[in-house]
Amino acid sequence: MATLCRPTVSVPEYVITMEETLELARSHHADHPQLPLALRLIENTGVRTRHIVQPIEETLKHPGFQERNKLYEAEAKARVPAVIQCALDDAELLTSDIDVIIYVSCTGFMMPSLTAWLINEMDFDSTTRQLPIAQLGCAAGGAAINRAHDFCSAYPNANALIVACEFCSLCYQPTDLGVGSLLSNGLFGDGIAAAVVRGQGGRGVRLERNGSYLIPKTEDWIAYDVRATGFHFLLDKRVPATMEPLAPALKDLAGTHGWDASDLDFYIIHAGGPRILDDLSKFLQVDPHAFRFSRATLTEYGNIASAVVLDALRRLFDEGGAEERARGLLAGFGPGITAEMTVGRWVNGDGAAG
Repeated sequence: MATLCRPTVSVPEYVITMEETLELARSHHADHPQLPLALRLIENTGVRTRHIVQPIEETLKHPGFQERNKLYEAEAKARVPAVIQCALDDAELLTSDIDVIIYVSCTGFMMPSLTAWLINEMDFDSTTRQLPIAQLGCAAGGAAINRAHDFCSAYPNANALIVACEFCSLCYQPTDLGVGSLLSNGLFGDGIAAAVVRGQGGRGVRLERNGSYLIPKTEDWIAYDVRATGFHFLLDKRVPATMEPLAPALKDLAGTHGWDASDLDFYIIHAGGPRILDDLSKFLQVDPHAFRFSRATLTEYGNIASAVVLDALRRLFDEGGAEERARGLLAGFGPGITAEMTVGRWVNGDGAAG
């Protein structure tokens, strides 16, 4: 079975703290009638620091969608290759060993996808398949893992490369004054992640079963309104409560595999906000400590969209990994409302003990 190896994660050098975020909200929206509510919601996210691709003074400007997208492309090309190389090194593979590149991003647009540029720039084989995913938002990290699993199941000797590139700060819209938009200004950060799924060998999570679930009639709860000024993020106030209907989907996937979702050894969960993790702990009946990797990502980086799941997994690796054959659940949540889920066991490669 396919093994998800150690992810590499990189965040930009410019940092904004919670205190700076709150002060900016006070100074830019002093007359906003719901400012106290927005400030309270931002504080409750637990996000202490976020990293962004340009200084905050530049981020607060809006030079237009064209310039924003040019910056997205330039920053992606400048930052992604080094992250990929580290992920390949960790998986002990070369670019010539990769059969498919799955690229996920919801914060900029390129056609052809960055995958084409990467194949040329980093000397991947010209036969490398390309799978760009642009419209699953934060769920795309989980979807990328699942599509890599599917590919390696179809082609057992193949290897897949997952790349997540999110520059959420480039979607800042100074004219959007809804509480959801103000909250997102204090929640989302920028980050890049890459990981290899090896069809044979490797250390990490041996992927065993995956699934998707969409909550009916919620497609407008997380959305983009695409205007001349770019992507305008829409966030419904009901989103934080979505774990109640999604928890049964996670239980069903684990149950179909003969496992109890409440009694696994590790959990790698997309941290859209603290309420997501608190509710999932409640509805899965799991100790909150089980979500410590996701919560650490949220605290240190904010919500880095599709890259969150990979960063949370990276933190499990950094803690030393898990015991051989430890059972785990990975899940990403995003627009739809969609859950992308997988279950698997930890393997240390070559049968080594944990």
